[in-house]
Amino acid sequence: MTVLPIWQSLADKALAGDLLSRDEARAVLTAPDDQLLDQLAAAYRVRRATWGNRVRLHFLLNAQSGLCPEDCGYCSQSKISAAEIEKYPMLAQDRIMEAADRAAQLKAGTLCMVISGRSPGETVFGKVLDAVKAVRAKHDLKICACLGLLNEEQVLRLKEAGVETVNHNLNTSANYTPEIVNTHTFEDRVNTVEAVKKAGMKTCSGGILGMGESHDDVIDLALSLRELEVKSVPVNFLIPVPGTKLEGVRQLDPRQCLRILSLYRLLLPTQEIRISGGREVHLRSMQVMGLYPANSIFVGDYLTTQGQTAREDLRMIEDAGFVLETPDGEPLVGDPFEGVPESYPRAALPLVEV
Repeated sequence: MTVLPIWQSLADKALAGDLLSRDEARAVLTAPDDQLLDQLAAAYRVRRATWGNRVRLHFLLNAQSGLCPEDCGYCSQSKISAAEIEKYPMLAQDRIMEAADRAAQLKAGTLCMVISGRSPGETVFGKVLDAVKAVRAKHDLKICACLGLLNEEQVLRLKEAGVETVNHNLNTSANYTPEIVNTHTFEDRVNTVEAVKKAGMKTCSGGILGMGESHDDVIDLALSLRELEVKSVPVNFLIPVPGTKLEGVRQLDPRQCLRILSLYRLLLPTQEIRISGGREVHLRSMQVMGLYPANSIFVGDYLTTQGQTAREDLRMIEDAGFVLETPDGEPLVGDPFEGVPESYPRAALPLVEV
C-alpha cells in the first residue's frame, strides 16, 4: 500500500488554506509508526512554504518564580505544587539585563520575559515596563511578555514600552480545561489573547500536550488557536515534575510528539510553531526531527527545568542543514557559534526522566 499521497494530500489542503476534517486530523494522530517519515515530509512541505529552512530561537527568562495563587495541575509554581523549585519575587533590572545579554550571546531573536502569578500588580507591572525599555535600548531583541491574565489597558502599556508579542497559552481544549485548573476558565485565557489582538500586537498562545487529554482535545486546542488567528504557537510536552498533580502522567513517546507537531503544522500552516518545554525530555534523540514541522525552539533553560546546552542546539540545527534566523527574519550570515560559550549556568532542577 502506498501511503505517501495520503499525507501529501493533507499538505495540499493546508497549503491551499483549507481546514483538515476531524477524521483527517485524527488519522494523523493515530497513524502507525511506519508512516511517520511520510507525515514529517508532508508537514515539512507546509513549513518550508512560509519559513524555508530557517530556525527561530527564543530565550526564556523566569523573572518571577513560584508564589502563584493558581491551581494548575501541571505547574511546579502553582499553589498546590510541592515541587522543590526556586521561589523569588521580581528580579532586579540588572539581573534581567544579564539575561538579555546572554540571549543576544546565544543568537536568540526574542527574549521571553515570564512572571508567575495570576495577573501582575501595578508595582511588578511597572518593573516589567522599565526592564523592557532597558533591554530594547541595549539589544536588537524582540520582547515577548508572559504575565498572566491581562486587560486591554495593560496590553497597550506593554506595546508602548516596546513589547512586540504577548504570550498567554490556552494550554488545552475548552473541554479539558476543568480537569487541569479550577481557579480560572478557558474563557479567561481567550479574553487575554483577544485583548492582545485588539491592541494590534503579535499573539503567542499554545498548549501543553500529554496531560491526559484525548485526541479530540489535541485537535480542539489547535482549532481554537486557528480561530483566534494566533501568530506564534509554543507546543509544550508535559514534564511530569515530582510534587505536581500530574507527576504520574505518562502519555507521550517521541513518535507521538512528532505526530502532534505534524498535525499542528497542517492545521496551522503559516504560524510560527515552537517546540517548547519537554523537547529534550520527550523527543530525546529525535529532537532534530521536530524541526521538520516546527520552525522555532527555545535555546537555554525553561522556567523550572533545564534544557540542553546552546551549543548542542546550534550543532543540531547546523547538522540538519537548517540555518538560524536573525531578529529581522533573515537567515543568519556568519558563524552561528561565534561568541557562544561552551557552557553556562544550569537550572536548579535536572532533567526529569520519563
